[in-house]
Amino acid sequence: MIRLDETRLPGHAGALADLLAATVNGGASVGFLAPLGRAEALAWWRERAREVAAGRLAVWAAPDGDRVVGTVSLAFPAKPNSRHRAELVKLMVHPDARGRGLGRRLLATAENAAAAAGITLLHLDTETGSPAERLYRSAGWSPVGVIPDYAARPDGAPAATTIYYKRVPQTAPTR
Repeated sequence: MIRLDETRLPGHAGALADLLAATVNGGASVGFLAPLGRAEALAWWRERAREVAAGRLAVWAAPDGDRVVGTVSLAFPAKPNSRHRAELVKLMVHPDARGRGLGRRLLATAENAAAAAGITLLHLDTETGSPAERLYRSAGWSPVGVIPDYAARPDGAPAATTIYYKRVPQTAPTR
C-alpha cells in the first residue's frame, strides 16, 4: 500500500480513474451511476487533490504494475468537536482482484493510519446486502442502522444503506 499525498496523487489519478470506472461499471455502489467514463472518473480524482493537500482526505492505493487494483480513503472533518473521528470512504477493489484479501488489507491500512493519527472513531456507509458488509462485520465494525432508499445503485435503482462504526484504539497522541 502506498499513501498518495498531494505530490503522488496526480501521478496515480489515471490509474485510480480506471479503478473507479471498473468498480462502478462492475456494479459496486460507490456514489456514481453507470456507465462511468474514464474522463468523469479522472476529473473526480483530480478534484480530490485539494482535499488531500489540505489534510482533509488521506488516500492509499494498492498498485499492481501500472494499474491500481485497490484504494481506500479517510475523510477528516474540519469541525473542532469532530477531530476524534474520520469517515472511511471509497474502499474499492478492482473486480478482477477480488477474493484475495486485498479489501481486508486496505481496511487494515486505513484503520492503522487512523489509530496513528489519534482517531478513536471511524464510520462508513455501504449498500445494504452488498459483499462489503461481510468484510466490515468480520473486521469488527458495528452496524448502526439501515436507511431505506438512501442512494442509487450504479443502475439508478434506489438501495438501502447501512451505517457502520468502529472504535479505534489510540496508539498515538491526538492530532
